[in-house]
Amino acid sequence: MPIPPDIAERPSTALVDTDGRQLAQSFRLRDLVPLSVSSVGPMFSVAATGGVMAAQAGWWTLPAIAILAVPFVVSSFVFRLLNRHFPHAGASYHWSARIVGRGVSRYQAWILILAYFFSIPPIAIPASSYTLALVAPGFHAPAVMQMALTLFWIGFAAMPLLLGGRPTARITQVFFAVEMVSLATFGIIGALSWHRLAVPIHFGALPTGGILIVAVVAATILDGWEIDSYAAEESQRPRNHPGVGGIVGALGALLFYAILYPLMLGETPLRLLANSTDPLAVWSHRLVPGEPWAMLIPILASTAGGLWLTSFILTRALYAMGREHLVPRGFAKLNRRQVPHVAIVISLGLAAVVCALQLFVSSLGSFFDLVLSAAGFFLLAEFFLDSLTAVVFLTVGHKRLVDVRLQPHGHPALLVGALFSSLVMGSLLVTFFIYGPRAIGGGIDETLAALLGLGFAFAWWTKRRAVAPVVFEGSDASADGIGAS
Repeated sequence: MPIPPDIAERPSTALVDTDGRQLAQSFRLRDLVPLSVSSVGPMFSVAATGGVMAAQAGWWTLPAIAILAVPFVVSSFVFRLLNRHFPHAGASYHWSARIVGRGVSRYQAWILILAYFFSIPPIAIPASSYTLALVAPGFHAPAVMQMALTLFWIGFAAMPLLLGGRPTARITQVFFAVEMVSLATFGIIGALSWHRLAVPIHFGALPTGGILIVAVVAATILDGWEIDSYAAEESQRPRNHPGVGGIVGALGALLFYAILYPLMLGETPLRLLANSTDPLAVWSHRLVPGEPWAMLIPILASTAGGLWLTSFILTRALYAMGREHLVPRGFAKLNRRQVPHVAIVISLGLAAVVCALQLFVSSLGSFFDLVLSAAGFFLLAEFFLDSLTAVVFLTVGHKRLVDVRLQPHGHPALLVGALFSSLVMGSLLVTFFIYGPRAIGGGIDETLAALLGLGFAFAWWTKRRAVAPVVFEGSDASADGIGAS
């Protein structure tokens, strides 16, 4: 039975900026699916984390990824459900406000900012490294040149974002096609080369700590598909299409890794992969000797796409927070192409500053290396909070913005999945404090504790500034008759 909208859930003037603009509803499903799959960045993800995973867990990397893959896939179906009820540019932090409470939502907004902002520099700096490896192999570039190339890629990432949603989708599709063709090509070559390159498969003793570390690191290679949730207000069918691309992206990422990791580990000695800065390049050298460009070009395409799509998620979240005064209201401003240009420029500008500190200031560089290596922790924390939100929604209901009555919802299978995801992700977050210092270095526990503690300060500070959650009314009708819930 449809739930009638109350007064506070009618379209809000806060959806419109001071110049009368609002986000353009331009994305179709065929736009959202490539965005979700490309945002995972399979080739960049393997290149960036495969060496660490091989060093920590060896062949046990495969079950370690599987440990986290199940709750992430479950999360994609949970996101689909929540999108149908509450489509919003702020996605997860908005769901928390509508279901759990505004205090929890403000804390989750802090975790969301950390998760995605800390994910940008670890993409931007490798982009410069891959560029140098492609155009000047063997050249040891000074920090100034590395920074120049990093700035180039940050600027390149800003261009499609500033041009608008539809250009972002079109450019992403080109880079996505390059990556998919390359993935298929190397998968076929790897399968055909197995008989001559195969190395002994030896799991060895169970590295409990290594598996747990890899499971947390895996959060950085299994996320990204949720981008279509943050694009909900820009979807032409905001209650029906967002979430579908996420499911395809999550399942697609799992399929890619299920093919790539066994081939890479099975055809390359583990000693060559362990702690390699680019294990895919090591593997491709065995497949296609003397042709590094064959792997570097698709890795670079994957890296570039991941850079602007990660920024897309962050900027849409900041835009939504700006409307509700959780961050300065300027973040909610839109340019003539109806994109949040202030959020784009400031977030990427701050990411460039962090990159510069990493490259030029050794003491601060070490600190930021430590902080940015924890991106997987905050991504996992974000999904953990989303799972808890889903559990509350499926057992109790959600808070109406005026009468605070609770409307319980069914979906028993999703409830079991959300409970399972909460248990797995919560356990991994706790165990990370035990095994994290061994893999990342001393001080990581204290750093994480300080950042988590600052979240309470952020929630307290924004309590006096924040306005009521802005509710987005999608233009299409929900397929299950929910209406504006």
